[in-house]
Amino acid sequence: MMNTSWYPEDDVLENSNIYKMMLKNNFESYIDFWKWSASEKEAFWGQTIENLQIHFHKKYKVLLDVSKGVEQASWLKGAKLNIVDSCFQNSDKSIALIYQEEGGDLIEMSQSSLLAYLNRIANGLRDAGLKPGDRIAIDMSMTMEAVAIYLAGIKAGLTVVTIADSFSSNEIATRIKITDPKLIFTQDVLKRAGKSLPLYQKVLKADAPKTIVIANDPDNISLRPGDQIFSDFISGNEQFESCIQHPEDSITILFSSGTTGAPKAIPWTHITPIKSASDGYYHHNIQSGDVVCWPTNLGWMMGPWLIFASLINKATIALNYGAPMGASFGSFVQDAKVSMLGVVPSIVRQWKNTGTMEQFDWSAIKCFSSTGEASNPEEMTYLMQLANNKPVIEYCGGTEIGGGYVTSTVVQPNIASTFSTQALGGEFILLDENNQPSKQGEMFLIPPILGLSNSLINRDHYEVYYKGNPTYKGKVLRRHGDELVQLENGYYKAQGRADDAMNLGGIKVSSIQIEELINQLEFVKESAAIAVSPADGGPGQLFIFAVLLPSNLNNEQQLKEARSIIKENLNPLFKVEKLLGVDMLPRTASGKVMRRKLRDMLPGR
Repeated sequence: MMNTSWYPEDDVLENSNIYKMMLKNNFESYIDFWKWSASEKEAFWGQTIENLQIHFHKKYKVLLDVSKGVEQASWLKGAKLNIVDSCFQNSDKSIALIYQEEGGDLIEMSQSSLLAYLNRIANGLRDAGLKPGDRIAIDMSMTMEAVAIYLAGIKAGLTVVTIADSFSSNEIATRIKITDPKLIFTQDVLKRAGKSLPLYQKVLKADAPKTIVIANDPDNISLRPGDQIFSDFISGNEQFESCIQHPEDSITILFSSGTTGAPKAIPWTHITPIKSASDGYYHHNIQSGDVVCWPTNLGWMMGPWLIFASLINKATIALNYGAPMGASFGSFVQDAKVSMLGVVPSIVRQWKNTGTMEQFDWSAIKCFSSTGEASNPEEMTYLMQLANNKPVIEYCGGTEIGGGYVTSTVVQPNIASTFSTQALGGEFILLDENNQPSKQGEMFLIPPILGLSNSLINRDHYEVYYKGNPTYKGKVLRRHGDELVQLENGYYKAQGRADDAMNLGGIKVSSIQIEELINQLEFVKESAAIAVSPADGGPGQLFIFAVLLPSNLNNEQQLKEARSIIKENLNPLFKVEKLLGVDMLPRTASGKVMRRKLRDMLPGR
């Protein structure tokens, strides 16, 4: 039996965005409200767009058009807009950003100051000859400049390709090759725990296009011919008219690993941020004046999500430039008076093991949120107590969704490490191995849902998400790859991936990407990578099974080699827990590796 960790008190309930929407539509039960949002999509999304005060240059004629099938549903047909305009509807003096460099002071940036700054960048982009529809890239940490560059690119009608700063040169090169941006923004170095990690040089190794560099010391940096210092790139002109576009014009390309080696390149449109802002408005209860902090990066969907969910809801984005593990981050959360704090479960595990955050006053926090990987109930309960028992909004979705499909609310009892509801405005079904409805199985979305992608840059979208899927009561289903179990009380728990993708440290990666590297080791004939959560739940750990060749290296040396090749060629955040030798990999009749059987082979399972 699961213990309820938190109940919504009357003042929380009555002041929530969900409750106000329920009152408006005469719902007494949250479940009835969710069912209405899923079945009456045009009514729900029409009201939600009004609640969010989405700014249109020309209002839509048709909210939802499925004449080409739900797989290619068209939203806001006939509208003209630029979603950045919806991010600047608060008062000029309202605080849009709070940020802090390592060892520095808190700096507040008003809405008018942020807007003027990004307008200077947009003018710089135009002066550089970039035209609407062109692509630029960003590979840098989540700084004030990164937020401004990102919004400036979209305001200028460009498509912004976002690349995580933790990636290796090889992975950066893959993303540049797929998207072919005209120029890329980066930093000379990343400052982490007193260390300076070279980023500009890593980007250059990726055969990057013209590069604009934000330099800590502009007078002592050697630039490649044709590259430019950021301060010389931006314009002095603080006025810039938004490029007005169609709702389905691309604003961003994000990457998400699937079941093949190369990542999927997923376009976001001017519509996608409405889904992000909606989840922030309803499920995270973000309101005007709130301060939202979520350690993330523009290369992951939670980076753009943080920008849109905060600014469209007239809240403040809080950015701390240091690592979120130590006391400096805890002090930042306290001093910035963060009211909604997002986490990856791996971070919480570190906080609990060290007790670092227990010294701080986090009473301004109204709720937490957790995403990226499975969480542990004991650790999430610990997290709640760091802010005097505040709920954790468990949140699971995807880049191709623009937000979540299963989540929690502040109007339902909160049980650690469980999701209380399907996301508002959407619906899914769980199917077992025989494609029958089940309380446990693979999750399939039931389109249309506002925010769902309908194209990919480097794949056949239909083949990836729809081909070969079963139907449910005559409805088309969309594949996503997650497995869930629905509990007796109707809540949900994550069960990992149904396909060959995995989540490591909140980062989604294909097992094939890992195996391709491991197979290059001279002592490996073939390998299979799997992610397994500890018995008590929590973030997945990476295990590799390998058919080994004769070698002079012992087991410890082989593990060291495996860790090194993943760190240097894929991502230093991925750690191989164990390298396990086997005589052969278990396979199906069709030759597919039986990963579930490998999981069962692990000691203690």
